[in-house]
Amino acid sequence: MDRWQAMRVFVQVVDSGGFAPAAKVLHMSPPSVTRAVSRLESLIGTRLLVRTTRSLKLTAAGEGYMADCRRILAEIAEAEANAAGSFTHPAGLLTVTAPALFGRIHVLPVILDFLDLYPAMQVKTVFVDRVTNLVEEGLDVAVRIASLPASGLVARRIGSIRQVLCGSPDYFARQGEPKKPEDLAGHRMIGRDGLFGHSEWLFGKDSSIRVPISARLICNTNDAAIAAAVAGWGLSRFQSYQVAPEIQAGRLRVMLAEYEREPVPVHIVHAQGRMVSARVRAFVDFAAERLRRRAGVNAELSKGR
Repeated sequence: MDRWQAMRVFVQVVDSGGFAPAAKVLHMSPPSVTRAVSRLESLIGTRLLVRTTRSLKLTAAGEGYMADCRRILAEIAEAEANAAGSFTHPAGLLTVTAPALFGRIHVLPVILDFLDLYPAMQVKTVFVDRVTNLVEEGLDVAVRIASLPASGLVARRIGSIRQVLCGSPDYFARQGEPKKPEDLAGHRMIGRDGLFGHSEWLFGKDSSIRVPISARLICNTNDAAIAAAVAGWGLSRFQSYQVAPEIQAGRLRVMLAEYEREPVPVHIVHAQGRMVSARVRAFVDFAAERLRRRAGVNAELSKGR
C-alpha cells in the first residue's frame, strides 16, 4: 500500500472513530486497516493514535498530521478533477457549516437548489452554534454571522443582520412600551445563555449606551427564549432572522429600533489555496446570489459585498 493510500486510511479511521468502522467504509479487512496505520506510523517515526479497547484518540503529532493529510488528499483530488475537466462540472462532496437556525432557515434551501442544479454534487451540512475551524474539521464553506478577524480565509460579505429587542403585543398591553433603553429597568427580561445573556446590554450605533440587565429567565436555546417572548412573559433580544416569522405574523413587535447597534455582517468563508475547487467556487457564487435575492431574506440581509 502506497503512502497516499495509507494517509487515506488514516483519515477514514479518525473520521469513523475506529478501525473496524473504517474497514467497512473502505471495503477492507480490519487487520489491513490496522497494518496500514501502523506502517504509516513507522514511516513517520511517531505515534499518531492512542488506542484503547474502548476509544481512539489522536496524539498531538497526530492532530497536526491529520490536518496535513486532509489538505494533501484534497489537493490530489482537485488535481485529478482538474485533469478530468471537472472544473467546468462540479462534482464530489462539499461540507457546509452555518449557525444552526440560520442554516436551517436560509442555507438549507440554497443547498437543495444547488444539488438540483449539479447532480454530481453531494453536500454534508454541519449546522452548529459554535465557531468551527475549517481546516482542522475538514469543512469547505462556512456562513459566519460576525465581524471577522484577520485570517488566511477568503470571505465574501453577503449582507448584515440586525439585533432586535422585541416582545409580544399582549406583554406591551399589560406592561407598556419602553421608549428608551433606560426604561428596560422596569421590564421583565429574558436572557439567552451565551448570547445576549450578559448582565449589560449595549445600544446605539457606537454601542455607547450601556444598560444593566437582570434576567429572571435565562434560556439555553433560541427556541425557548422566542417561545417565552411570544407567550408574553417578557422582553428579549435576538438576531433579526431568528424572529422574522414571529414579527411578520404579529406575534412579536420590535422596540427601540432607533437605538439598535450596528448590524452584524454576514460572510461566506472558505479556505485559501493555490486553486479553489470547482465545487467550492460554484457553491459560493450560487449561495451568495441566492441569499441576497431569496424571498424573505432581503428583509434580513442588507445588500452589498
